[in-house]
Amino acid sequence: MKVAFIGLGNMGTSLAKAVAKEVAAPDLLLVNRSPQKVQDFISQCGGTASSLQQAFEEAEVIFLGVKPYQICPLLEDYQEVLSQRSDLLLISMAAGLGLEKMAGVVKNDRVGLIRIMPNMPVAIGQGVISLVRSQIVTDQQVAQVKQLLARAGALYEIEEKLMDPATSVAGCGPAFVYQMIEAMADAGVSLGLSREKALQMAAQTFRGASQMVLETGEHPARLRDAVCSPGGSTIAGVNRLEQVGLRGDIIAGVEAAYKRTQEMGQEAAKK
Repeated sequence: MKVAFIGLGNMGTSLAKAVAKEVAAPDLLLVNRSPQKVQDFISQCGGTASSLQQAFEEAEVIFLGVKPYQICPLLEDYQEVLSQRSDLLLISMAAGLGLEKMAGVVKNDRVGLIRIMPNMPVAIGQGVISLVRSQIVTDQQVAQVKQLLARAGALYEIEEKLMDPATSVAGCGPAFVYQMIEAMADAGVSLGLSREKALQMAAQTFRGASQMVLETGEHPARLRDAVCSPGGSTIAGVNRLEQVGLRGDIIAGVEAAYKRTQEMGQEAAKK
């Protein structure tokens, strides 16, 4: 199976590195406006330099890693090639660009369309990838995509109407977590820990706590209660965080991200 990446920005490169571990070098076609970036990727991870024409003609799976406003013009430029394809899967990672709009440009109901929204930790194989598919995309094709991206992180298939909420939680979420890690580390420094140790402890605490939720399946509230001894220091800290509205602020942050994601989608629809 030939897989193409059109665009090797930060996210495209991160996903291409994961796919390079699943696909033989001759079958990984790489397209980018900077030939040097393609060569740098090949020297590190393998793959084959390609043209847009070759990618659209030969690849069975194409990851579109260009800017949202560039995708529709790109598909229009190669509409003649796309009209002749029946074994092609196009995967967009563009925020706000819906399947319906892509389908309206491709104008070939034999071409499968998928939207994904990866988050930053895919770069280290610990990401979250939300996925929605058009009606003709089969379970087998989704399974193939999951296999291709297996080394990037966890993939969750959802309904398209839930893509914006998923983006707000998982796509934007790492930035919120980084803020909390930084805040915890700052507190540690103010209490005497070195910056290096405070950052390491805070980050590892987030990692361990997250893994506990995933591995035990317990609700976070139950896990929190398990470490809150009566009259202890943890419950004192928890109570203080409740007083200053930590949970409410986090919810408000996710909701603000959701609102902006919807606005971006509306802006993209007008272009």
